[in-house]
Amino acid sequence: MAPDRFPGALTAAQAARHLATGLRRARPGVPLVELPVADGGEGTVEAAVAAGWRRVEMEVCGPTGQPVNAHLAVNGRSAVVELAEASGLRRLPDGRPRPLVASSLGTGQMIAQAVRLGARRIVLGLGGGACTDGGAGLVQGLGGRLLDALGKDLPPGGAALRSLHALDLRGLPDMSGIEVVVAGDATAPLLGRGGAAAVDGPRRGATRDEVRLLDAGLRRWADLAEAASRRAARDVPGAGTAGGVAFAALTFLGATIEPGASLMLDLLGFAEKARGAHLVVTGEGSLDTRSLRGTAPIGVARAAARAGAPVVAVAGRRGLTGEQLRKARIQAAYALADIEPDAERRVRLAGPLLEQLTVAIADEWLPLPRT
Repeated sequence: MAPDRFPGALTAAQAARHLATGLRRARPGVPLVELPVADGGEGTVEAAVAAGWRRVEMEVCGPTGQPVNAHLAVNGRSAVVELAEASGLRRLPDGRPRPLVASSLGTGQMIAQAVRLGARRIVLGLGGGACTDGGAGLVQGLGGRLLDALGKDLPPGGAALRSLHALDLRGLPDMSGIEVVVAGDATAPLLGRGGAAAVDGPRRGATRDEVRLLDAGLRRWADLAEAASRRAARDVPGAGTAGGVAFAALTFLGATIEPGASLMLDLLGFAEKARGAHLVVTGEGSLDTRSLRGTAPIGVARAAARAGAPVVAVAGRRGLTGEQLRKARIQAAYALADIEPDAERRVRLAGPLLEQLTVAIADEWLPLPRT
């Protein structure tokens, strides 16, 4: 059972649990493995914990400066840090967007904690963030200072970056020998029409004028950050991911960017667990053409195919043709919408509906032995 989360309805772990409950009811005695997955977005730490990693809780600054309790996952000398845990949209007070002032500071604090815990490899998941600050807050959370022309610390958020005059990086931890990997898509640059402000700003509530303001701040940030680090990262594909937080990871942490789904599956040991499986069940909230760009279920299907296991998918809604499913290495797809047309009820009853779908899955893919 290797589903991703069903946003607004079920976490990945909850989805896996309901699928397992339904299949155990339909086929008692069939051995099952629950392995919730993620693609580097929200739920990444939870997926690591479900796979046996140790959960570490700490208090950090949320996206608007209020303290929040956030978690990272640790396994030996490796750690998983998730932007959404500290700096995510779900951490905004009252859920109200603050596109100009939201900061990634808490995420930097979590990375610093991972370093203190002895991590030598840090995976940074960047989905679900609330900020468009180019990762300036991340640098502040690590101990760096962003100063204005009077030598005073800048306030948090992307808008303040227009007043950036100098960087003081003496407080940053020694990251030599520590590998940082960003789990994400290597696509958007930091600046311009397809950059962080233009793409992520409106998603975080920014108006057209605010997008221009944020882009100007990010440009100033890029100029000084690249000069200080002697790394040119603004045009690296993926630097604009998560409001530009990836830019800071590339520039100051020497990070690399890898596709989130395949990276997380490797971390969770999926290939070993799937080897010899009679069936792999994956899924997510909506299985559609966006999924084909590399969400977790598509990664699961490809990895399972390499392990020789057939794959079926479950989703709230299904928007892929049979041919598209076959090309994605998915043998069949089942949708909650097929048995519950009302969207509100699908969200509210997602768990029981998943259990109901497992009856059809069991009948088609786990036939009872003939007597």
